Amino acid sequence: MKPFRLLSVVVALSVAGGLAAWYVWRPIPVSVVVPSRGSAAEIVYASGVVEPVTWAKVTPLVRERIVEQCNCEGAAVKKEDILARLDDSEARAALAELEARLALAEQEFRRYNLMLEKNTAAQQSVDRASSEVEQLKALAAGQRARLDSYIIRAPIDGVVLRQDGEVGEVADLGTALFWVGEQKPLLVVADVNEEDIPRLRLGQKALLKSDAFKDQTLDATVSSITPKGDPVTKTYRVKLRLPDHTPLMIGMSTDVNVIVRVSENALLVPTVAMQTEKIFTVEGNSARLREIKTGIRGPSGIEIRSGLDEKARVISPFPQDLKDGAWVTITGAAK
Repeated sequence: MKPFRLLSVVVALSVAGGLAAWYVWRPIPVSVVVPSRGSAAEIVYASGVVEPVTWAKVTPLVRERIVEQCNCEGAAVKKEDILARLDDSEARAALAELEARLALAEQEFRRYNLMLEKNTAAQQSVDRASSEVEQLKALAAGQRARLDSYIIRAPIDGVVLRQDGEVGEVADLGTALFWVGEQKPLLVVADVNEEDIPRLRLGQKALLKSDAFKDQTLDATVSSITPKGDPVTKTYRVKLRLPDHTPLMIGMSTDVNVIVRVSENALLVPTVAMQTEKIFTVEGNSARLREIKTGIRGPSGIEIRSGLDEKARVISPFPQDLKDGAWVTITGAAK
C-alpha cells in the first residue's frame, strides 16, 4: 500500500505543478483591430447659442411701474413704434410744478422790466429775474425730455422676438422687456478657449450638434473673431454664420466643431489603442510594442503617419500591464 500511496502523491504533485505552470505561462487573451482608411479632421470644440444677426434688447431707462404694454410678441414693428408705457405721473407732476414756477418767474421779470422803465427798480433786480426765468426754462425742457424715457419704443425695424413683463409690474433698470430683431439670417455665438483661438480663421467650416436635432449634423461658417478676449474666462467670442435653411431657432444651444484641418485617406486607429505615441501589435503569437508618429487626433481615431502598416493587428484597448514579447492569443475583434 505504501508504494501505491507514494505514487499517487507524486502524480498529484505533477498534475498540480503542470496546472500551475500552464496558469503562469498561459497566453494572455487580447482583442485586436486592423487600421482603416478614412478622413481625419482636426477640430476646435466650443459651445454656442443661436442669435439673430440683427437684433436689439430693449430695457427701460427709469425704474417705474408698467401701465401699458403691447401684445406684440411675434409681430412686425417699425422703429419708434410704442411697445410699452411706464407710470409717469410723478414726472408729470414735477413738470407741472416747474412750469408754474416758470410762469411766476416770467411774471416777475415783466414786472421788474416795467419798474426799470419807471426808474423804480435797479438793473440788478431785472438781471436776477431774467436769470431765474432762463434757469427754470432749462429745467422744464429737461423734464419734458425725461418724460420720453417713460415710453418704451422699438429701436429698430423688425419682429418682436420676445417680450417679458406684465402691466402692474415694476420694470427694473437693465431688465430686458423686449427683444426686437430679424428672424433670419441667424448665427451662432461661441466662446473659444484662448489656447485654441490661434488656429481659427475666417471662412472655416464648422459642424454643429443640437439636442433639438440629435440626428442631424448642421453646417456653419466662421464669420468673425473678436480681437479682444475675456481675461477672466480666458475665452474669445467667435461668430459663425448659419445658412438660411437651418432648422435651428433663436436661443438654442449647440456644440460647435470648427474644422481646422482635414487629412484625406489617412491611416486611422482608435484613440484607445494608443498611449504616448506607442501601440501594441500582435506578431505571430507575441505582443510587440511599437513607437509610431501620429497626426490628427479626431473623434473617429488617430492618424498614423509612420510606424504602422495597414495589415497590422493592433491590440485595442491599449493593455496597461502587458509586456513587450508577451505570449498572447487573439479572442476577437475589438469594438
